[in-house]
Amino acid sequence: MPLKAKITNPAYQAQAASTASDEYAESKERPGDDPDDVLFNTLYGVRTIQLNRPKKYNALNGSMIRKIIPRLKEYQKSALASIIIIGGAGPKAFCAGGDVSHLASSITKDGDAGRLASKHYFGLEYRLDHLIATYPKPYIAYLDGITMGGGVGLSVHAPIRIATENTTFAMPECGIGFFPDVGGSFFLPRLEGYLGTYLALTSSTLKGVQNLYAGTATHYIDSSVLSNLTSRLAELVFKDYDSLRTRLHIIDRTIEEFNTGLPHDEPPYFARNLRLAIDFCFRNDTLESIITALEKERDSAGAPQQVKDWASATLKTLSEKSPTSLKVTLRAMRLGRNWDTAETFNREYHLAAKFLQHPDFVNGVTARLIHKPATKAKWEPASLSDVKAEDVDRFFSIEEGEESLGLLTQGLDYDRYPFEGDLGLPREEDVERFIKEERKMGRKEVVEAMVGKREGKIGVREKVEEVLARRCGVDGEGNVVWKA
Repeated sequence: MPLKAKITNPAYQAQAASTASDEYAESKERPGDDPDDVLFNTLYGVRTIQLNRPKKYNALNGSMIRKIIPRLKEYQKSALASIIIIGGAGPKAFCAGGDVSHLASSITKDGDAGRLASKHYFGLEYRLDHLIATYPKPYIAYLDGITMGGGVGLSVHAPIRIATENTTFAMPECGIGFFPDVGGSFFLPRLEGYLGTYLALTSSTLKGVQNLYAGTATHYIDSSVLSNLTSRLAELVFKDYDSLRTRLHIIDRTIEEFNTGLPHDEPPYFARNLRLAIDFCFRNDTLESIITALEKERDSAGAPQQVKDWASATLKTLSEKSPTSLKVTLRAMRLGRNWDTAETFNREYHLAAKFLQHPDFVNGVTARLIHKPATKAKWEPASLSDVKAEDVDRFFSIEEGEESLGLLTQGLDYDRYPFEGDLGLPREEDVERFIKEERKMGRKEVVEAMVGKREGKIGVREKVEEVLARRCGVDGEGNVVWKA
């Protein structure tokens, strides 16, 4: 039975609810867990969660997850808890990812027992990520510093994600013999164009304000005002009947009070010719076709030098990744466009289990993260041509009787982020719809009208101007026309 059918089957839902109850019991702290790796605080209606392993760049482990899940469930029930804010301790990282070095070492040492323990860890992590993705109260993530892998799972599904000048965002899993998990199969395909596929396969980073332009963040402020923002948010009082959307809009306007402007020397990086090249290359459904398209861009006499250099660097980057990871990840990017949040995390749970059985995970983590200095990983197989379609198929096959993830919430799933168009910058589709509805307007009029619609939100002007430059022309009367 396909997983989608299982999820909508009443018998399966009853089983999942029972499993969720069992898994929630397993989500509680255990003897030996570090008592201080997550710190919780209360400030009027705000509840703060601070990841507290700064020497490890706040890398996420089971002890931390077992603290966060019960607190989120507690805050969900409490009438006094209005806003949840998650951040990281120290000046360098929000959360640099899951502690995969520990998992790989466990597999090397304990074999199948280590794989089982690692599978349980991923199940616990994905339940937390899904809980965040479906959380019924305002949940805000401060992406102040390195935000990668497991840290992305704690933040990217939040309705409000605040980037700062310190933010470094990436999904580096293809470089360690894994795949972009923590809901990456959901959020990456839903970034505009094929930017998400590009980020997934190349592990490219987004720094600072580029996260706002790309859609991985909904807001951008200077890190120096985060503590003041927290205090200001604690002053907010919502009406009992205010919907989640209403509360988020109030928070959105409050964050804008702390707007210190955008960096004047950092326009959208993935813009115009480079963005067109990304979409041209990464729209292809096979790695071989992507590589051919990149080679065409690199060798094109008419391509801008920026695009030629980018294509050459991207080809080199892809050659260093696990061939198996690349092909499985590309398949997940295409299938994930049609998954809702529940199916995404269930699918990723099964994918993770398959990768734990594959040699590339231990080889990749050991070479890239455990060895000091890092060494070149030995992938098995070593070339894309040796990874066959049936090899990829096996990662996505789910046998009858395989255990389900056991999600902690039911009935709150979606196939599109419900608040993305309201809180982040306008998406290309928003600009297209506005132009086609308003019909006769010049470029400047379109920009000013869309900035006005968003009450002057920072970044809207720059985003709309970039979309107009890349996707629009003008007719004989100077009116903006959307290019097909």
